[in-house]
Amino acid sequence: MFKGFYTVATGMVAQQRKTEILTNNMANANTPGFKSDQTTIRSFPDMLMSAVGSTNIPTEKGFALKKLDTIGALNAGVYLQETMPDQAQGQIYSTGLTTDVALINSQIPTDAASGNAGQIFFRLENENGTESYTRNGNFTLDGAGNLVNPMGLFVLDANGNRMQFANDNIRIDSTGAIFDENNAQVGTLGVAFSANPDVLVKRGNGLYDTLEGEALPSAYGQAGVQFSMQQQYLEGSNVDAAKAMTDLLTSYRAFEANQKVLQAYDKSMDKAVNEIGRV
Repeated sequence: MFKGFYTVATGMVAQQRKTEILTNNMANANTPGFKSDQTTIRSFPDMLMSAVGSTNIPTEKGFALKKLDTIGALNAGVYLQETMPDQAQGQIYSTGLTTDVALINSQIPTDAASGNAGQIFFRLENENGTESYTRNGNFTLDGAGNLVNPMGLFVLDANGNRMQFANDNIRIDSTGAIFDENNAQVGTLGVAFSANPDVLVKRGNGLYDTLEGEALPSAYGQAGVQFSMQQQYLEGSNVDAAKAMTDLLTSYRAFEANQKVLQAYDKSMDKAVNEIGRV
């Protein structure tokens, strides 16, 4: 078997997966609060190939005193190591809807362990009672007057309770305080803080969960955390469509190049089996 056969195949698989992720980024370029996914491709460690059946087996410590009957190094290929969302702030745009709220980062501390900046999220209640988190402030009122997200999950206040209003004639100030039509405060939008958002699980529809299902701490009163909110506005996707298209074409060309190499290997193997084997 040719040494590079599986190496090329791993390259094709990695580029195919990267293409799928870039395509998903482009499809969500207009999704409020969407964070583009970034990929990391790494190579497997090289393996040293030795002659099968060789009696020259190193027994001394460190393998320095005997020489192996080596054939050469074999690169084991590449793999898509991880996918992480880019938590950079998206552009803010006006919608004119009173239940739409944009969450704006002012000052977010950097996590000492990971070296990455933290992130803040709106708090939502799942069907099972646990919390999920989102940057999408596209909220509305359901039939019972509860403030919900587009999936129908309840938006929580600063105390972790659901919020219910008689109508959508509400005012939300920059601190997240909510006032009714009589200018009486009726609640405060819940905002959670994650010191290292890379450990959160992204589960689609702009939602994030913690690994163990525990609730994130409140962002209010967190040291070094400063943020504001803007009613009748939404945070747009942070996808750079032009860059995503360029990366997509690059990934496609890399896949195509690996495919050509694989076809060349296939032809060589065909010749070795059907022509050389006749001699």
